[in-house]
Amino acid sequence: MEIEILEERPNPLMKRHEYRFAVTHASAATPPRDEVRTELAKLVKAPKDRVVIERMNARFGTAVSRGDANVYDSPESAKKISREHILVRNRLKEKVAKGAAPAPEAPAEPAGAGSPKAPAPKAEPAAEAKE
Repeated sequence: MEIEILEERPNPLMKRHEYRFAVTHASAATPPRDEVRTELAKLVKAPKDRVVIERMNARFGTAVSRGDANVYDSPESAKKISREHILVRNRLKEKVAKGAAPAPEAPAEPAGAGSPKAPAPKAEPAAEAKE
């Protein structure tokens, strides 16, 4: 796998450098995003936790994938500025399940209910009542 940087743009407002790159993978399938992040971090001499790959698409019929990546000034700015689903794809954040809402608390009693409620009277079975 070989990575070639096609374009580099500094973006001081967003505290990052934006890269457009091409990955040549002649004898294998499209490499995983994590491997590309590792190699790109080595190439730009930045820690891996500051490199975020925005997109990476394979070119049809070729062994070349092109993509866009951002290298942030700090890991905190990467987590603050990047979109959540992109951070999940880059394994910089854990995915939050939709159905995993926090457990609801027990309902509070009304303010005037100082004494405990008496248990409801039990109904006798109909067979015993006829005797």
